[in-house]
Amino acid sequence: MIKKASIQKNLEITTFNEFINKVDYSFMDNLEADPESSSDGNDYIPRQVFSGHYVPVKPTPLSAPEYLAHSKNLFKELGLSDLLLQNKDFLRIFSGDLSNVKKPMRKFGWATGYALSIYGKEYNQQCPFKTGNGYGDGRAISIFEGIFKGKRWEIQLKGSGPTPYCRGGDGRAVLRSSIREFLAQELMHSLGIPTSRSLTLCLSKTDTILRPWYKKNSIEIEPDIILENKAAISTRVAPSFLRIGQIELFARRVKNNSHKNALKELKLIVKRLIDINYNQDINTNLPFKKQIIELASLYRKRLISLVADWIRVGYCQGNFNSDNCALGGYTLDYGPFGFCELFDPNFQPWTGGGNHFSFLNQPLAAEINFKMFINSLKPLLENEENLLERLNHIQEGFYNSMQDEMKIMWTKKLGLKNYDDHLINNLFQLMITTKVDYTKFFRLLSDIPKEITPLKKSFYKDCSSEIESLWNNWLYTWNNSLRDCDLKKISADMKKVNPRYIWREWIIAFAYEAAEKGDLNLIKDLQIAFDNPYDDLTIDFQNKFDLLRPIKFFNKAGISHYSCSS
Repeated sequence: MIKKASIQKNLEITTFNEFINKVDYSFMDNLEADPESSSDGNDYIPRQVFSGHYVPVKPTPLSAPEYLAHSKNLFKELGLSDLLLQNKDFLRIFSGDLSNVKKPMRKFGWATGYALSIYGKEYNQQCPFKTGNGYGDGRAISIFEGIFKGKRWEIQLKGSGPTPYCRGGDGRAVLRSSIREFLAQELMHSLGIPTSRSLTLCLSKTDTILRPWYKKNSIEIEPDIILENKAAISTRVAPSFLRIGQIELFARRVKNNSHKNALKELKLIVKRLIDINYNQDINTNLPFKKQIIELASLYRKRLISLVADWIRVGYCQGNFNSDNCALGGYTLDYGPFGFCELFDPNFQPWTGGGNHFSFLNQPLAAEINFKMFINSLKPLLENEENLLERLNHIQEGFYNSMQDEMKIMWTKKLGLKNYDDHLINNLFQLMITTKVDYTKFFRLLSDIPKEITPLKKSFYKDCSSEIESLWNNWLYTWNNSLRDCDLKKISADMKKVNPRYIWREWIIAFAYEAAEKGDLNLIKDLQIAFDNPYDDLTIDFQNKFDLLRPIKFFNKAGISHYSCSS
C-alpha cells in the first residue's frame, strides 16, 4: 500500500512546467478564429463578430491578486499537487496574468460567441448591435485546454476582463458571485450531478467594481443601491463549454446566409461537440449525418437525466436560456441559480426570471431548449428526409421520456418499488400546505417514520390536528407500500439520493460577507459539508448546516430573491 501511494504521489504534477506541458489547444487549432480578430489577443472593445468560432483574447489580470481557495477533489482528479499552490507562476495565471507563461502554453486565451433564445423565442435585443453578432462570453475567457489523466479538460476564467462580447461591461465578477459559483459547482459534483467544476478562487486586494445590490435588511425586489465590490476570478473546468446557444448561432448564420463558410462552421462545431463530449458513445466511423442522429438521441437522454437530478436535490437554474444549457449534459453557468428550501413548485430565486423557469417547470424549459438544438442541427441534414424524420421523432419523444425519468426519480426519493401517482400527488399537497423544508423533509423521511412526529423537524409552521391526521394517513399508506421489503436497505438507498446538507442561501451570504472581511473559515467548513452532502458528519456540522431557514431571512432581498449578482 505504501509503495502504491508513493508511486501515485510521484505521478502528481508538482511544477509549473509539468502543468503547461499538459496543454493541447484542440479548440483553437481545429476551429476557425474570427478573421477580424487580432493575433495577440488584445481585443477588448465591444464589436460585432460576424464569423468564426472564437476570438483570441488576453485576460486582464487582477491587481494585487490573492489566492482564496481551491478544490482539493478536482486537484486530485486532475493529478495536480497542492505544492503548485506555492508556485507564483501557477497562481498568477488563475488571476488572469499570462505574461510569464512559456511555450507550449500561449499568452492569450479565447472567448466564444453564441446566440440567445428564451423559452423558444430567438432574441437579438440583448445584443448592443441588435444583430446577435455581439452576444457571447463577455467576462469568461478560456486560457488552457489539456489532457490530464487521459481526459481532456478546458480551463476558463470567469471575471477575467472584457472581451469583444462584453457589451460595454467591465468583464469583472464580484467576490459574492464568484464564491457562490466556486462552492456550488463542487457541491453539485458531490451530489452526483454532472456539472462544470471549480478549480481555484482568487481575489484582488485593490480592484473594486460597482454593481447594483441591496441595502442591509432590504425586502425590495430589485436592487436599491450601487455597491462597491471586491473583484474576483473563479476558475471553472469542464470537458467543453459548448452550449445550445453556440449551435444556434451558427445555424442562424446558415439560415440567414450570413457568409459563405456558415455551413462549414456549423458542421465543425457539431463535430467538435461529438469529438469532445460524445467520443465514448458515438462511432466516428459512421457517416457524419448518422452521427448527428446518435448525438440528438444521446443528448436527449443526458439532458433529461440532468434536469430530473436537479429536481431531486431542489436545484433551480433560474435562467435556463439556451445559452445556459450545456451540450455535454451537465450544469453550467451558476449565475442566478438557487436551491429550494421551503418547498414551492413555483420557486424561482432570480428576479429577472419568471414562472417558466421555476423549480418544477424546468422539465418543460429543457424540452424547449432541446427543440432549439434539434432545429439547429437540421441545416446539416438538408434534403435527407429520412434522417430529418428521425430527428423530429427524437424531439417529439422528449416529453414522454422526461415524464418517465421524473417518475423514476420520485420513486427512488420515496423508496418505492413502483411509481404511485396518487401517493405522490397527495404528498405534494401536504408538503405545500404544511410548508416543509424540501431537503430536510426527504432526509427525515429516509428514516421511514411510522407517524408524523419525526417529520415535524422539517416543518416551517405548526400544523393543526386535522393536518396531522392527514399526514399520519399518508404515512400509513406509504409504509404499507413498503411492506415485505428490507426497510434497512430502503432507508440506506433513500439516503443516497436525499442529501443531508444542501445549499442554503442565508448561510452562503454569511460566508461571502465574512470572506469580504478576510475570514475564510465558513467557506472552508462549507467545502467539507459540500464534499460530503449525503453523510451525517459531526454534530458540529449538523448544528451549522442542517438547519431550517430562520424566519427573519424570508422575503429578505439577496437571500430569498436576488438580481443576477455579477
